[in-house]
Amino acid sequence: MGTVVSIELADDLPESRLAELVASTCAWLHEVDARFSTYRDDSEVCRFRRGEIPLEDCSADLRHVLDRCADLWRDTDGYFDAYAGGPLDPSGYVKGWSVEVASARLAEAGSTRHYIGAGGDIRMRGAGPGGRPWRVGVRHPWEADRLAWVLSLTDGAVATSGTYERGAHVWNPVAGGPAKGLRSVTITGPDLAVADAYATAALAMGVTGLSWLAKLAADGYESAAVTDDGRAFTSAGLPIA
Repeated sequence: MGTVVSIELADDLPESRLAELVASTCAWLHEVDARFSTYRDDSEVCRFRRGEIPLEDCSADLRHVLDRCADLWRDTDGYFDAYAGGPLDPSGYVKGWSVEVASARLAEAGSTRHYIGAGGDIRMRGAGPGGRPWRVGVRHPWEADRLAWVLSLTDGAVATSGTYERGAHVWNPVAGGPAKGLRSVTITGPDLAVADAYATAALAMGVTGLSWLAKLAADGYESAAVTDDGRAFTSAGLPIA
């Protein structure tokens, strides 16, 4: 779906088994791309939004994604909207969800220490190399060779949404027009699919999203944000290294 995925396994397993686990993870992500890419005319999501297949004939995965997007639309007061740009585009949920599922599959297959990163969406389980927590650098929103924060996690997810690489690509579906006010939003929490959607929603809200982000800590989602004018905000429980 237009991004690069990195996979690191820190498990004490034979090299052949590690290679199998990486291959199965890549196969799953390619399956997701074939089904959900909005850049492929033959993908299931494109066929569905053109009306070529009815909902009842769609895959269980697509029906799940549509249900979760509807839930998140309600949970974010309409700021997370898979229809914000017009036609259905669930990419803001699918990328995080696909990596979350990939991590769960790895765990079921015996990998309890791994890291999967996909374009700012990261899922970690267990300890990293050497038994230490995984460290995640959050890119400085203006200087590509610098970091705004370094986070330290064992089990959990990190999702970042920002305007510094792709420009104003996030739409404010409530006010109408490109999102503005926040340059970058990072969220940590137990579920990458949710964290990814929350980061997108907060970016769409603009500076009013700062107070909304503060409420997420009650559910285990911590946050960091940088405004367009350079102010930085973090929640109290953000796992800064």
